Amino acid sequence: MPAVTDASARIEALADRMTAAGDLTDQTWRPVLRAVPRHLFAPARAYALPGKADGPPGRPIDRDADPGDWQSAVYDDMAIVTQREDGTADPASDLGAPTCALSAPCVVLPFLHLLGARPGDRLLEIGTGTGWTAALLSVRIGQDHVTSLEIDPDLARTARANLAAAGYSPAVIEADGLHGRPGETFDRLHVTCGITTIPYAWIEQLRPGGVAVLPWQPAGWTGHKVRLTASGGTAVGTFHGPANFMTARSQRTGTTLWQPHHAGDADTTTTSIDPHDIAEHWGEQHVALTRIPGLVVTTWPDDDGSLSLHLAEAGHPGRSWAACDSQPDGKHIVTQYGNRRLWDELENAYRTWLSAGQPGQDHFRLLISPEGQRVVHDLPDKALPSVPRRRH
Repeated sequence: MPAVTDASARIEALADRMTAAGDLTDQTWRPVLRAVPRHLFAPARAYALPGKADGPPGRPIDRDADPGDWQSAVYDDMAIVTQREDGTADPASDLGAPTCALSAPCVVLPFLHLLGARPGDRLLEIGTGTGWTAALLSVRIGQDHVTSLEIDPDLARTARANLAAAGYSPAVIEADGLHGRPGETFDRLHVTCGITTIPYAWIEQLRPGGVAVLPWQPAGWTGHKVRLTASGGTAVGTFHGPANFMTARSQRTGTTLWQPHHAGDADTTTTSIDPHDIAEHWGEQHVALTRIPGLVVTTWPDDDGSLSLHLAEAGHPGRSWAACDSQPDGKHIVTQYGNRRLWDELENAYRTWLSAGQPGQDHFRLLISPEGQRVVHDLPDKALPSVPRRRH
């Protein structure tokens, strides 16, 4: 691999930018970043995506064709897509679903801060990917204490090679991480893929007081950054902002496309709820709305400032659907079809959230037990909609 010019300077500049943005709040991670050059975990050809909505546009990068641009992308706050369609599509194209990436630093570091791993902790990572976070954790707590599980054999081999090039050798095991490591106990659990249903096996494998951090995405793509603490066969999770990760392979339910089928039979009404207001808070403060089972919401802004919300059932593109299109006169148009009135469910939850005083994330907890997972709150009974428990 050609040498990267000024890698140390690039790392420091990246750390400075993350500090200014509030993504690097624990400066003890700065020397860890220096110890794990990020370019050692990036392939020669890939696709760079912004870590935040206001970042630079996505673009293909090629180390041989344009090494300067490749280096700039790798040491910017960008996610580097390293695999598409489980390895059957070109990762340097923008075609095909991303299935592995070198995650953006602005996403990785807040999760590592929440994890709170300390030297000597026994740590299990779910989803090795490129191996970059396994290397960071190896520096932080000692590589002999890190076990990382990767379901894709090709990714596991590449991760081992990347780690070896960086001088690290944590245990990288080819396995479905949703089963964890039966018979073993860990102090920390670090999850790098979106999780719809949290495996109870993870809770069983955490010691009392052990901590897990993960992107909890109960409806697929849109989700929440969660920190779980284990205790007596259960775990309690707190919410720490939005998170959108590639879903764990064994929990994929198929692409939930918004399909306005049977449009002629759909009902059309109006609402005073502006879809902009819901979109503004979605994923940040609306933990309450995760209590609506299997709801997938996508936003479609237009150049004129209008916005459409498209609603569907997770994993069931042919079932109920709804749409809310903003209108300048405040009479926003709602169209919905199916046995579930998805917009009605969303609007009711939103109005209840408003009437409860717009409670933030700190009012909600995610409870994990042998019976399943559920969101609870510290508000008066019936202040927010309930959600049925989901069994594994």
